[in-house]
Amino acid sequence: MLPAADAFLSELQFQTSRSSGPGGQNVNKVESRVELRFHVPTSQLLSDEQKQVLLQKLASRLTADGSLLVTAQEDRSQLRNKETALRKFHELLVKALHRPKARRATKPSKGAVRQRLESKKKHSQKKAGRGRVDE
Repeated sequence: MLPAADAFLSELQFQTSRSSGPGGQNVNKVESRVELRFHVPTSQLLSDEQKQVLLQKLASRLTADGSLLVTAQEDRSQLRNKETALRKFHELLVKALHRPKARRATKPSKGAVRQRLESKKKHSQKKAGRGRVDE
């Protein structure tokens, strides 16, 4: 079970910088780009099993010290970029920690098998009747 997104706030570090996104001249003077850092190995909210899953599944997104890095610079507002980064972070965790439902092997019913075989028989008879006509 994953804790709520708000629970992680104490373990997250935010850093701002100048964005390359929209904003015109505003881009050159306002730090609207938000970078969120979450150090997976030292998290108090995640179990050891969850940490291992995250370190494995998100390996390409982690830094050398095991920090998950999420950036947002889509908006001109630093606050909205911070909200976007939090949303992206939570979606990443939910997706990485999601366990797919185990598939149970099933067999087709006898009726379905019989129907399929009858259909194949009809189809082959139809094709067999398409031969050349002898005069």
